[in-house]
Amino acid sequence: MNILRNISTTFWSPDVWLPPNITWEDISPNSDNMYANYQHLVYPLPMAFVMLGIRYALERYLFSPFGKWLGIKSTRSKKAVSNEILEKAYLSKKTKYKQILGLAKQLDWSERQVERWLRMRRSQDKPSTLIKFCESCWRCFYYAYSFLYGLYILWDKAWLWDIKHCYYNYPYHPVTSDIWWYYMISMSFYWALSFSQFFDVKRKDFWQMFIHHIATISLMCFSWVGNLTRIGSLVLLVHDSADIFLEAAKMAKYASYQKFCDCIFAIFTILWIATRMGVYPFWIIHSTSIEAPKIVPMFPAYYIFNSLLILLLFLHAIWTYLIIKIAYRAFNAGQMEGDIRSNSSSDEVSDTSANNTPINSTANYTNKSNSRPKVH
Repeated sequence: MNILRNISTTFWSPDVWLPPNITWEDISPNSDNMYANYQHLVYPLPMAFVMLGIRYALERYLFSPFGKWLGIKSTRSKKAVSNEILEKAYLSKKTKYKQILGLAKQLDWSERQVERWLRMRRSQDKPSTLIKFCESCWRCFYYAYSFLYGLYILWDKAWLWDIKHCYYNYPYHPVTSDIWWYYMISMSFYWALSFSQFFDVKRKDFWQMFIHHIATISLMCFSWVGNLTRIGSLVLLVHDSADIFLEAAKMAKYASYQKFCDCIFAIFTILWIATRMGVYPFWIIHSTSIEAPKIVPMFPAYYIFNSLLILLLFLHAIWTYLIIKIAYRAFNAGQMEGDIRSNSSSDEVSDTSANNTPINSTANYTNKSNSRPKVH
């Protein structure tokens, strides 16, 4: 017990989390000022399950009927004919060329017939376009709400218009109820994404997204404990804006509104580059790295917080490269030739529908000169 107590004391040392000569008592919640309470960080966990429940209800009773009304199919049209021998081979997951030859001889089929059956069988296990449409609807709905709510509550805050107010009189920054809810709901959403990611459509950037979710949650926790909620709220606002159009473009793609998809994707690309590679590094990170040390004495937790901000920027740079590559290929092809995000990990050559993001990553598009999509 003494060891655990010593570890806890060291971990929560004000010398680590707060500026010099500031103690936890100085920013403890009281009747006059409601400072951030680290104990409140447990609230987003049960709230995440509430968020999953809301998502389930909306997908089932709103998004799914809407998708069907748009003509999106809930199942794939072609199904593999039942075959017990091939089913066992399929369940083994890895089917090598020699196994295909053996199966062809055993069934008196051609190699092409066996490969076609396995391809169709894999296609059956992939999520339908309607499922992916519902996922995008949910994310688009949340990002739109989060951005509009964040803009509404921050509109009258001084630090939105002059970022230096994030550091003036720090750490004595009370957390108002609107900022409290903004943080709690945002953290619950990213916790819910972290949980559902293991059950949703599998994507090529699975681990990139997992790192992103963990980095986002860590950032929010660090900013909450260290009472850096002002700069944290700005980071949330900047990140939500472009994602609305990403998910909307994917929805249009799934619904086969190609021209509408192209227009929204163009808006998304411009907004992504402007916010993630413009506003974020040159306004927020410049402020946290250059301006903040001139106003506030630095401390260890702040360096960790700023490192996490830079980690996100590194992820943005990777996704920006992918987005620009997609936009370039789409411009040459005349339209988007695939999905807005990276294909699900189990996609076959013949399947062009998939789903993923740059806070999720992006899809590989093909030129019209190439009639087959790239192998992922």
